Amino acid sequence: MSQFQPTSFKVLPVVVKNLLIINGLLFLAMISFDTTFHFDLVKILGLYYPTSGNFRVWQLISYMFMHSGFSHILFNMFALWMFGNVLENVWGPKRFLNYYLVTGIGAALIQYLVAYFRMQAILPNLSPEQMQLVYNEGYGILMQGKNFQNPAMGMLNEIINTPTIGASGAVFGILLAFGMMFPNSIIYIYFAIPMKAKYFVMLYGAFELFEGWRNSGDGVAHFAHLGGMLFGIIMILYWKKRGTLNH
Repeated sequence: MSQFQPTSFKVLPVVVKNLLIINGLLFLAMISFDTTFHFDLVKILGLYYPTSGNFRVWQLISYMFMHSGFSHILFNMFALWMFGNVLENVWGPKRFLNYYLVTGIGAALIQYLVAYFRMQAILPNLSPEQMQLVYNEGYGILMQGKNFQNPAMGMLNEIINTPTIGASGAVFGILLAFGMMFPNSIIYIYFAIPMKAKYFVMLYGAFELFEGWRNSGDGVAHFAHLGGMLFGIIMILYWKKRGTLNH
């Protein structure tokens, strides 16, 4: 087991509790706005590419609190509760919240970086007129459940006008931290298969990398997940170097 021990223990510490509440309330708000007012809250709070007409700077944080469906939010909130409880009890609320937000924002930045390189591969295949058409009409076309027939225009449209949502980037950062601080703790996969936390994290990270490079088009932001883990590693190594990891 790990050498890190909390100075006090709370079953549901304050930051984890409030993150669960905020995510739950915004999920209900998203459903209510859609059914009552036919207004898509994701258009305001989801993370859009910076050149999109829907981009707003607050989306770097707000996207973490939006989810696409019940199973999406259930998985993220369960992981937040399961692993976040331990970390907040060790680190305290301020450090845990900082870590959560930084890894979530880091996930968004990595998602942007990957999108940028994908765009650079697409743009030589498009004329200025085609690009302008994507920017002018692309979002409306996607809202109709359609896309451009031209493959390059369709890919550009998806990059620019498809939002990224979910707490997964920050949750993967939390999972990474748990694996680094409690490497020999046992995690039960599907509540049945025991595995040490360090191996679970490495395997999950490798899976996300494989899925990201495979570009399976499954609608999952795999590189954002890896971004949360990357920024988590940076923060934890920085705290270790300063000797303040468990303070």
